[in-house]
This record gives sequence, structure tokens and C-alpha cells, in this order.
Amino acid sequence: MKLATLLLGLLSVPAAFAAPSTAEQQLIDAENAWAQAVMKSDVAALEKLYADEYLFTDPSGMKFTKSQDIANTRTGELKLTAYRLGDLQVHVYGDVATVTGSNTITATFHGADASGQYRFTDVFVKRDGRWQVVATQGTKVTTQ
Repeated sequence: MKLATLLLGLLSVPAAFAAPSTAEQQLIDAENAWAQAVMKSDVAALEKLYADEYLFTDPSGMKFTKSQDIANTRTGELKLTAYRLGDLQVHVYGDVATVTGSNTITATFHGADASGQYRFTDVFVKRDGRWQVVATQGTKVTTQ
């Protein structure tokens, strides 16, 4: 009887503890690859990840297109030396998905310290069998 109760309990484990779906894992992998690409100034990886209509809205409300955002990485205007992702939540709606989470970075932007903890929302679209980010928005966390 105890074995049956244990098995029943295991079968009722909440979905939150289940392994991510293939699409969810692809998006988590994309987020990690994105962080590495920026840290390594890998412009080719960013060109592939960013959709042509990509738009980044930074914490101050400034907007950056794909070419502008990649230029900041290419020229060294954005220098990222540490990047840790956390609290990733993935929601897939067919060929569209959102990823929300936090990132803690050590960085400079245009020579000014941009380090800190941020919350973000990324929107992805699946095209030609791969996920591309079309929009991202970040907010700096000022209180815990």
C-alpha cells in the first residue's frame, strides 16, 4: 500500500517541476546564448538571434534597433563582464513566445557603470525552424 501511495504522489507532482518542453528549452538556450554572445562581442551570433524588426527598450526608455544594438556591442560601447540569468519563465503560444526573468550584470555602457540587477521581458518568434527575438525591454531593480 505504501508503494502505491508513493507512486500516486509522484504522479501528482505539479507541472512546475516537470522538465521543460522542447520549445521552452530552446528558448532558455537562446537566452543563455544571447548572454554569451554579448559578453564575447559575438556580432555574428547576435545577427542571427535578432529578427530584422528587433527593438530593445532600455531602462531609461531609449529605443535601439537591431543595427544600433549590435553596433553598441561591436564598438565596445557596451562592455559586459558578468551576466547571470535567473527566474526564467517561458510561455509558448505556437510560433510566438515570451521569456521573463532577471539578470544580474557587471557592465559599462558609453563608459558609465550599468551594473546591477534587471527584470526583463523578451518576445520571440519562431521562423525557419529557429527562435528569433523581436523585442526586449529591461527595467533596473532598485529595491529588493
